[in-house]
Amino acid sequence: MTDQRTVAPDSSAERVALWRAMHVRVDPPPHVLQDEIGLRLAAPDDGWRRRPDMDEHATSRSRASIVARARFIEDLVVERSAHGVGQYVILGAGLDTFAQRRPEIASGLRVFEIDQPAPQAWKQRRLIELGFGIPEWLRLVPVDFEAGWSWWERLATAGFDAGRPAVVASTGVSVYLTGDAVLATLRHVAALAPGSTLAMTFMLPVESVEPDERPLRHASEEGARAAGTPFVSFYAPSEMLALAREAGFKKARLVSAVDLAHRYFTGRTDGLRPSSSEELLVATT
Repeated sequence: MTDQRTVAPDSSAERVALWRAMHVRVDPPPHVLQDEIGLRLAAPDDGWRRRPDMDEHATSRSRASIVARARFIEDLVVERSAHGVGQYVILGAGLDTFAQRRPEIASGLRVFEIDQPAPQAWKQRRLIELGFGIPEWLRLVPVDFEAGWSWWERLATAGFDAGRPAVVASTGVSVYLTGDAVLATLRHVAALAPGSTLAMTFMLPVESVEPDERPLRHASEEGARAAGTPFVSFYAPSEMLALAREAGFKKARLVSAVDLAHRYFTGRTDGLRPSSSEELLVATT
């Protein structure tokens, strides 16, 4: 009988981990991100690469977005840590593997991974089984969002110092939240110590997506709805910037798919480039 206290991450978290591994396995070098640890954590069936959502051609732009946003945030964490920022918070951590892949950086920080209690307990067990363990500087912070728990309060209990600057990352999360919840998250982070940075992805309205990508976008929305995790919030870039200002951030800028393509995919001959469905907000206190 499955222990419901250690339920594996949902399909979207697993898909992200597998796409990161697919990038290494099917896309030619140079690789934007090298991550097969998430694949080891997920331990899918042998036929995982034959799944429709792993089709290397149909999902190439989604795969590119996943690795590009992860690389961008890791570059940001490395840059901010070099300037003395010592805390890194990952909202909706899923199968994130920064702590395992980049211990030379992560061990100099206090890393907080926030996720639902059951999948987080599952991840903790898998990290121990694979020999990574849970180092003192890695804090797994369980938060039952459905029960109304406050991630902000749980973070403080786990040892987060609101008086010191931090990098806060939220990728693939805002689309599942209501507008009020997105604004509340922005306000919490905007209230952090000066020098703190938020990097958050947001989904564009479908009419802003390139036409050739819209069928896949519609399929993704239908799949999410069928899985019981429907897409809820979409923002035009100007709307997201306005929300950041309303929340109280000192500075805010956007990183588009075009920006990511220029930064990480210039010179490629395979045509790999990020999806036009998603952008990043980078805001500082």
